[in-house]
Amino acid sequence: MKNIAILGCGVIASIMARTLREMKKRGAPITLYAAAARTLDRAQAFCGKEGFEKAYGSYEALVQDPAVDLVYIATPHSHHAEQAKLCIAHGKAILCEKAFTVNARQAREVLDLAREKNVLVAEAIWPRYMPSRKIICDLIESGAIGTPQLLTANLSGYAEDIERIWNPALAGGALLDVGIYPLTFMSMFFGDGFDRIDSSVQMLSTGVDRQETLTVHYPDGRMAVLFAGVSAPYPLVCRICGTQGYITVDYCPNPRSVKLYLAKENYAVAHDIALPEQISGYEYEIEACLKALEEGRIECPEMPHSETIRMMEIMDGIRAQWKMVYPFEA
Repeated sequence: MKNIAILGCGVIASIMARTLREMKKRGAPITLYAAAARTLDRAQAFCGKEGFEKAYGSYEALVQDPAVDLVYIATPHSHHAEQAKLCIAHGKAILCEKAFTVNARQAREVLDLAREKNVLVAEAIWPRYMPSRKIICDLIESGAIGTPQLLTANLSGYAEDIERIWNPALAGGALLDVGIYPLTFMSMFFGDGFDRIDSSVQMLSTGVDRQETLTVHYPDGRMAVLFAGVSAPYPLVCRICGTQGYITVDYCPNPRSVKLYLAKENYAVAHDIALPEQISGYEYEIEACLKALEEGRIECPEMPHSETIRMMEIMDGIRAQWKMVYPFEA
């Protein structure tokens, strides 16, 4: 039985709490043990509502509890590096929300400390852990769409009035918050071995990115076209196109619909693939962490540390094109 704690008591923390409750009902070997916020009142309100046993009014108090086995970090990514180091220094395994950190330098520091302390650290980029990932990969590898040539992915919604989005001090902007998902979709199905990324960006008045288009060129001629933004909702269908057909995926962070269209069938839907029922989609990353803890690992094979660093390097490179530097990086 593993005692799970949540660091931060916002919206994402509530989704995870609901997921953990349902997992426990279904027999998962977990206890909803503790949660911490900046104030004790906030933590107590969260624990009372979500069914956790202990409330802490500081993150430092939570990590000092010897009974905590796994900490889910659910705070803005501007704080992830500091909080991850705090947990690791106290020997606590962590599942840290995306973006893992603000930049690759921070990611390396966190993961170096994890290796030094022999502590499990996983990035909570949920599509990496989902069954849909293997389903889509198997479909591509089957040759059903021929040779893959083009991938499109996007994620956009209206969020530019939220402080963690517009505030540079909180590592705001679309890229780290939502752009990581189209990039992850590309990485899972086309890989990271591209030649270059051409980008076009529109900035908010505060100096962070509002929306961007990324065109990714691969040495074998494949191309990926990605869009991310916080200015308006945008149709969310993603596509993987090959010489004999294409696959559509309805929502890259959490696919619920995968459809195959074939040229030989005049691009009618050849297969509408049913995906497994789920609680929220968060359960897969928790299951991966429980398995890794059982096996004594310090990383999850679904999202190895090398890939966490690689994704941060990619986003660092994109921001460098825009000359977008957060104030604490200067």
